[in-house]
Amino acid sequence: MPERDTAELVDLARNGDQDAWRALVDRYAGLVWTVARSVRLEPADAADVSQTTWLILAENLGALRDSARLAAWLATTARREALRVAAVRGRETPPRWWTPSPTGAERDPGPGPEDHAVAADRAGALWRAFVGLPERCQQILRYLAFAPELTYPQIARAIGMPVGSLGPTRTRCLAELRRKVLAAGVLEEAAG
Repeated sequence: MPERDTAELVDLARNGDQDAWRALVDRYAGLVWTVARSVRLEPADAADVSQTTWLILAENLGALRDSARLAAWLATTARREALRVAAVRGRETPPRWWTPSPTGAERDPGPGPEDHAVAADRAGALWRAFVGLPERCQQILRYLAFAPELTYPQIARAIGMPVGSLGPTRTRCLAELRRKVLAAGVLEEAAG
């Protein structure tokens, strides 16, 4: 199938074109997988999240409002599903630091509960700073973090901005995020 834009592929897939559906899956499978793994799911759970994300898309393809923004829709859907699975798995399995050694030896010297609490506080402050960014910055940084295999032209097309503006905008967004993180006290400014 010749290279087609996402909106055209979505329209063809809505009408039952299996080649268009396969092209969408080929184009965005890496994004969906990366988002699922970004939640630190095991590979089997990430595979389930990926499959569920594609199923949700198949069920909602006709209701998709802006087919040109499919990548963002898939990333959001995969993240929500991954977080749901992670929450379920968290209730099923105790953290590694809590599990006693079967031999009765010393517990794993890995991070303890206090380390997890500090990390959670930092992560929460970082995400609060992130959601305080303009929506355009959030979109750019999500793509760069969770879909590193996408090229700048692909990201720019998905976001709807000129490719030449992506780099400078990314730099401004990262500077703003850094300013917010420093102001929140999550990180200290490096000396010198």
